[in-house]
Amino acid sequence: MRSNALVAVGLALCSALFFTLTYVLNRSLVAGGGHWAWAVILRYLFTLPLLSLVLPLQGGLGELPRELHRHARIWLTWSSVGFVLFGIPLTWAASSGPSWLIAGSFQTTVLAGPLLAPLIYRDERRQLAWRTLAIGALIVAGVFVLQWGHAHGQLHAGDWLAIAAVVLAAFAYPLGNRKLLLHLEHGSAHLNAVQRVFGMTLCSWPLWLLFGLVAWATIGPPTWREALLAGGVALSSGTIATVLFFRATDMVRREPTALAAVEAMQAAELLFATLLGVLFLGEAWPHGYTLFGALAIIVGIALFGWVSGRGAAGNDEALRALRGDRSA
Repeated sequence: MRSNALVAVGLALCSALFFTLTYVLNRSLVAGGGHWAWAVILRYLFTLPLLSLVLPLQGGLGELPRELHRHARIWLTWSSVGFVLFGIPLTWAASSGPSWLIAGSFQTTVLAGPLLAPLIYRDERRQLAWRTLAIGALIVAGVFVLQWGHAHGQLHAGDWLAIAAVVLAAFAYPLGNRKLLLHLEHGSAHLNAVQRVFGMTLCSWPLWLLFGLVAWATIGPPTWREALLAGGVALSSGTIATVLFFRATDMVRREPTALAAVEAMQAAELLFATLLGVLFLGEAWPHGYTLFGALAIIVGIALFGWVSGRGAAGNDEALRALRGDRSA
């Protein structure tokens, strides 16, 4: 439905703003002498109690305990992919490059969803959405131009290694998210966005506790500053942004184009990161080629929103003709 798709895109854009704080706070932590490992470990350890405060307002645990008991392996596997395999390389990269580089590299996630679709789905959604890929390529091209301009054409080996780590994270996040959504589609459990995020965070805890013990033994306990900044990431990105994003994907999970549009809204993170970097990290304001990159990203985001609304409107007409009702 058209209004449903537009609301989902709006929620995803809001989530992008809160996700952006991850790059800024992680970079601030590392630049201040903190260790990247504690940034990611504490983020997810703090996220669970924060979500537990929100959970009673969103229907409590609901069917989650029974779902986790019946399908523990599935939840442990895809929660580890979506959160652990996503969080570790993304946070490590904060120690290897500026916030704009990390935020820009993560925008490859706009292509991750469509490219993964043939490997994930077994219905009509398995087809490659060429229109989506074309617009996603425009956004990625804009990201590259923005990065190149920021670096004045001097991307070094360490920068490329950081980019590779973030690309891995960019594919892991939608993979874990979509596989859990697909599992829930085929099951009988009905979970809302908060319950799903809480379940995934809980199922990623065994690995985070293990990594926490290793970090304590090798680099020592976290400082108060590390804990404070990690808590900020947990609140903004691990709680607010994640819940908003998962709610958006829930709303359009059966609309491939709209789902890709929701994931594409994360491209706005680069624009937010650039602005926050200028204001709080002393980074230079974009100029020259970087402005063309920013324009390409904005045009790509607008095209994704238009394609999403148009595709949903077409479905609405079909549903109206059939007098049916299709869930989000």
